[in-house]
Amino acid sequence: MHKTINNLISIENELKSSSEKDIHPKIVAVSKTFPLDNIQPLIDYGHLHFGENKVQEAVNKWTEIKAQNNDIKLHMIGKLQTNKVKYAIPLFDYIHSLDNLKLAEKIASEQKKINKNLKIFIQINIGNETQKSGIEPSHLENFYNKCVNELKLNIIGLMCIPPQIDVEAHFINMQKINKHLNLKELSMGMSADYLIAKNYGSTFIRVGSKIFGSRT
Repeated sequence: MHKTINNLISIENELKSSSEKDIHPKIVAVSKTFPLDNIQPLIDYGHLHFGENKVQEAVNKWTEIKAQNNDIKLHMIGKLQTNKVKYAIPLFDYIHSLDNLKLAEKIASEQKKINKNLKIFIQINIGNETQKSGIEPSHLENFYNKCVNELKLNIIGLMCIPPQIDVEAHFINMQKINKHLNLKELSMGMSADYLIAKNYGSTFIRVGSKIFGSRT
C-alpha cells in the first residue's frame, strides 16, 4: 500500500480513537505543490477531499481529474485574489478563505454567471495578527450578514489559522463564535493540531505534511 494511504488511514484511526463522539471531521488532504504521482494513490483509494492554495496550479492539476470524477471535492484553502475568482469558481467546491467584502462581491458575481453555489467558510483572524488575513471577530457579525442577506453566499462555517501559542484557547473561541452564528461547519486544525481542533467541533481538518510528507 502506498505510504500516503497508510498516512491517511493512520490519521483516520487517530481521529476515531481520540474521543468517544461518533462525529469525525472530514480530512482535506492538502495537495498543494505535490504532483499527481503523489496524489493519485489517494484518489484510487477513494479519498474525496483535497486542498489547494493556488488557483493556477489547481486548474492545471485538477481540471481533467474532476471532469472524470464528479465525487472529488476541491477546497481552496489559500488566499484568493479577486482577479483569480473567475478561474476558481468553475473548479472548486469549497472556499475556506473568504476574508474581505470585495472578494465576497466578486465571488457572488462570478457564481451567478455559471449558476454555481460554492460552500464557503469565512476566514477569521482569531489571534488578531497583523501578518495574517481574516475578518476580525468584532467585525464578523456585520460581515456575515452582508454575505448572506445581500450577496446570498452559502456561508457554511468559519475557518482559522490560529497563533501557535494558546492554540486550544483560540479553538474554544472559534467554536463559541461559530455556534453564535448557528453555523454547522468549522474548518480548523492542521497537521500539528488537528486532534485538538476535533475536540472543539472542527468538521474539516486541513492536513498536508502528515499525509504527503514534507515539501521540498
